Amino acid sequence: MGWALTDLVMLAGGAFLAGLVDAVVGGGGLISVPTLFAVFPNAAPPVLFGTNKMAGIWGTASAALRYARGIQLRWAILVPATIAAFVFSFCGAYAVTHIPADVLRKLLPFVLAGVAVYTLRKKDFGTVHAPVKGGTGVTLMAIAVGGAIGFYDGFFGPGTGSFLVFLFVRLFGQDFINASASSKIVNVATNLAALLLFGMGGHVWWQVGLGMAIMNVLGSQVGSRLALKHGVSFVRRMFLCVLAVLIVKTGYDAFLRA
Repeated sequence: MGWALTDLVMLAGGAFLAGLVDAVVGGGGLISVPTLFAVFPNAAPPVLFGTNKMAGIWGTASAALRYARGIQLRWAILVPATIAAFVFSFCGAYAVTHIPADVLRKLLPFVLAGVAVYTLRKKDFGTVHAPVKGGTGVTLMAIAVGGAIGFYDGFFGPGTGSFLVFLFVRLFGQDFINASASSKIVNVATNLAALLLFGMGGHVWWQVGLGMAIMNVLGSQVGSRLALKHGVSFVRRMFLCVLAVLIVKTGYDAFLRA
């Protein structure tokens, strides 16, 4: 595989920015996936998606560790949610080979727009950390959230991190920083499930993914530091910015792309 300097710069820069954005509110794939398609326009899409998972999982795990050192995570919620996400991500990946995703593709921009409107209208949404107490009901809710988002990530994927942040704020009473930290733990599980599937199918360029992973980890460290330093209002603004980009991107893919 021949390498041009511009290709290396694009891959390194894209992986770094993807790690930074993903560490704050998710959505790093908005940067890393188009970068891979731009550098390798003739490659098979499953290979590029698999390579992206190889790069991204390390950045997500790095951000999760960074957050875990800075804040107290609610493991009573995260453990069941993470296990369910891992299992159902496999189910989603299997389902996508049998069920067309066209309906979901057309619905997604409107769902994201609803999330954005809800967040904008509730000015205090995600600004106060008042986590719900544990119990059977909360555990079942965590399993439901992990299972649903895990299935979605395996089946389709765009906006997984942002949906997780929103749900951890809305359902579990967390502020944006704690929700972002929690989402990283669950997202590691969904990414790992996808990476295993892509890897078993031979759809990963391991060397490319490893190189991007290094830059992704660096970006994730910068992003998590920025989130912890600048607080909830910074993460909220980033969340809304990423939602706006996701709405435009998914809307274009669903209705305008030939």
